[in-house]
Amino acid sequence: MHKHHRALGLASTNSIVAGGAIDIAKTRPVQPVTLIRPHAAARAARFFVEKFPGRSMYAVKANPSPELLAILWDSGVTHFDVASLAEVRLVASTLPDATLCFMHPVKAEEAIAEAYHDHGVRVFSLDAVEELDKIMRATAARDGTEATDLTLCVRLRVSSEHSKLSLAAKFGAAPGEVKELLFRARQAADALGICFHVGSQAMTPQAYADAMERVRAAIVEAAVTVDVVDVGGGFPSTYPGMEPPPLEQYFETIHRAFESLPISYSAELWAEPGRALCAEYSSLIVRVERRRGSELYINDGAYGALFDAAHIGWRFPVALLREPESSVRDHPFSFYGPTCDDLDHMTGPFELPADVQAGDYIEIGMLGAYGSAMRTAFNGFGSDETVIVEDEPMASLYVDTPDEVASNVVTL
Repeated sequence: MHKHHRALGLASTNSIVAGGAIDIAKTRPVQPVTLIRPHAAARAARFFVEKFPGRSMYAVKANPSPELLAILWDSGVTHFDVASLAEVRLVASTLPDATLCFMHPVKAEEAIAEAYHDHGVRVFSLDAVEELDKIMRATAARDGTEATDLTLCVRLRVSSEHSKLSLAAKFGAAPGEVKELLFRARQAADALGICFHVGSQAMTPQAYADAMERVRAAIVEAAVTVDVVDVGGGFPSTYPGMEPPPLEQYFETIHRAFESLPISYSAELWAEPGRALCAEYSSLIVRVERRRGSELYINDGAYGALFDAAHIGWRFPVALLREPESSVRDHPFSFYGPTCDDLDHMTGPFELPADVQAGDYIEIGMLGAYGSAMRTAFNGFGSDETVIVEDEPMASLYVDTPDEVASNVVTL
């Protein structure tokens, strides 16, 4: 089956809702409704801009909504990690003054050429000599003169053992390949970088400490001057059963490791947060169409915003939207989505009051990362109905106290 993924855009029926999810449920919507929280995305961006000890660039693939890109830009994020030519074009047209970094290690030569010559992209990642040669050909002038303004980031293969989703198999130069690649990239680059990715949803700062040791070994072995160290993504959000330590601990670990590397005083530290900047931005309201024991049939699923819940068993926070609130003890449920496909099944467990029934509405939280970006229209199901709300996300790594919640709510 083909999945035609489309980025979530804001529907023309957007409105600002003074309250939040419960107010939407009261309108008895027939289709799923996406709730977006601009104040939550702005808060996350400000957190990284102010506290990460280097430069934070947003990983666009996590949620390519133009509205979200604008929120991040207004909150101080000026650099964007783009992984495809479509993302290059999107960010270039949405934020003409943004700095784009093409961090997918394997790219079409035509994509590199357009990114460089038409959109001003100067930062490229790579993990093989073949890719270096491709970049040099694609960025050369018409007379064959090689580009002299490139920042080339060699991606190392590192462990994903501390992360919930591995990114260790597909990309990254192996130890035996790094020395030659760094040496050749150093000769070709105006600025040389080393980058890595510890995997998505890293649950301990140790993941970055271990990866930085690989960086140290690579620099020592190749004996090259490194201008950029990019620790990639992997910064976590909080989900049921996946409650990470405070992000400040990650930043402290990365900063200590960076300061101890054999690099020049002018070297830059970069990061590529995706999930951590946008997970709290969005949630989803679904309607229960049928209950069969501990199984709830809902009107969104694996081919909508709940891909991760179905295919990798991700547990998102859920809440029954009913007034008055149910006083019945919670019960573990699984979900079936609306399509005719048996794969449209979310095992959970999702803890909801045991008296949930057909016609009830449920909010599913923390879907701003990947959920919104991976929707399809398979089997004719799907909805782009979107509203802006001012209530707080169902979980947060950026809110510690009720007072802080109140002080961070943005009046739209």
